[in-house]
This record gives sequence, structure tokens and C-alpha cells, in this order.
Amino acid sequence: MTAVETNMATVRNGLFIFSNFLSNSVNVVAYDIQQIRNKYIGRWMIRDLKRRKLAEKYAEERLRLVAMKRNDILPLEIREEVGKQIDETIPRQTALRQLTPRCVLTSRPRGVISKWRVSRIMFRDLADHNRMSGVQRAIW
Repeated sequence: MTAVETNMATVRNGLFIFSNFLSNSVNVVAYDIQQIRNKYIGRWMIRDLKRRKLAEKYAEERLRLVAMKRNDILPLEIREEVGKQIDETIPRQTALRQLTPRCVLTSRPRGVISKWRVSRIMFRDLADHNRMSGVQRAIW
């Protein structure tokens, strides 16, 4: 064996070991739709996730206080006090109107089909390629 053949064999073995490492690695995952490098798509999705966590944390207290604030039977002073308490103790980010339904694949905020949680664009692409269960392209 010459030196060139020995070097080629060493490089081949190194590439083989590296390719085995990549194929067995948990961090490297290839998706059919697109490659996702981290758990969340972008800053908007991260912000939406923070809002959802806050809304879940304060949901019971917010619901109770808002019900008291809107109650016509309670005296006006109590309702005003509850309104102040809502403003002081509960963050505004916890309001359900702050939550935007977003596509889980692209983070697109508009045209999201809520049953599948994907945007209309991704829905059509997935349906065209038979990647969605229970969805068939319309034929007439």
C-alpha cells in the first residue's frame, strides 16, 4: 500500500464514522416540509408562546375578577375596586384577545385553519402531496 492509498483509506474511515454519528444523532432531524433548526420558528412564535404561558398562569384569577367586574348585582364600589385590582395584579398580556392563532410550520398569523393549526398555504401544499390524514383534493 502506498502513502496515498493509506491516506484515502483514513479519510474514508473518518467520513464513514462521521456519517454514522450524524445519522444516529438526535439533534439532526430532517423534515419533509422544511428544516427546523430549533424548537420554535421565529421571534413571533416565541412571543406567542410566552403569552400563552402567561394566559394559562393567570386564567383562573382573571376569569374570576372579570366576572366580578361585569356583575350588575354587586355594588359599584366593589366593581371599581376589582377593576383596579385587575389593572394592578394581572398583566395585560394574559388577555385571550392577545393570543393569535399561528401556523405551527411557518408561524404565519393569517389564514390559519384551526382544526389542523396550519396556514392555508401549507394546508394546500400538504393536501396536494397526500401528507394530511383525512384530507383529499377536490376533483370534479
